[in-house]
Amino acid sequence: MEYLLDDPASEKTYQEILRRLRPLQNGEVADAMRQRGVVYKLNLGASVISLRTLAASYEKNHLLALKLWNKQWRETMILATLLEQPEKVTASQMDFWVKQIQHIEMAEQAAMNLFSLTPLAFEKAVAYCLSKKSLIKMTGLLMMGRLALIDKTTGNEQFEQFLELFPPMAKDAQLTLIFRRVFIQIAMRNEDLYTVALQQARLLLTHDNEVATSTARELIEHLECDAVRDLVASRS
Repeated sequence: MEYLLDDPASEKTYQEILRRLRPLQNGEVADAMRQRGVVYKLNLGASVISLRTLAASYEKNHLLALKLWNKQWRETMILATLLEQPEKVTASQMDFWVKQIQHIEMAEQAAMNLFSLTPLAFEKAVAYCLSKKSLIKMTGLLMMGRLALIDKTTGNEQFEQFLELFPPMAKDAQLTLIFRRVFIQIAMRNEDLYTVALQQARLLLTHDNEVATSTARELIEHLECDAVRDLVASRS
């Protein structure tokens, strides 16, 4: 993890953001999340939309993002993913942050807002999918799905590599919803990836695992419908 010397300007902005967060507090939302087992060091219950609006009033700043993440409030961590400069994110920083993710909400925010935009995105997506921890695997999967949606230049080979990692994850019931969504996102990039993905889904049917075979049947049913075929064809 990287540590930088503080500076007065970043500290001033940091303190201002903390003050501006208080009016965004929603106790009912925070209580509902707590009842579902979603517990943070501090959770103000602010909506993600309001946090995005707040972040839009500031320039991205690496030091500021580090300070916000280290605060470990739900809202400051989400703001950190929005205000970090992707090009300045290091491998050690990503690894440090991902190990501190405790809930799927934060995995989604980190993957979507920041991790998938860094120069290390493909490398780290693969590494995180090979982790033994479910939340880190989820983060890797979410990064893959985001890359499938936003990356318009990377060739099919990189995404085929992702698909090769999928069979072991297909057996994990905790990953099923995200796995299915990301698998489809990759399959729908173009006709070539669609063909490879459909082959992979059929291979999953041969696994001696109920979770994997059930997921495979759902994937095949979705991918083989006419509407999906037509949409993939229009993208190629």
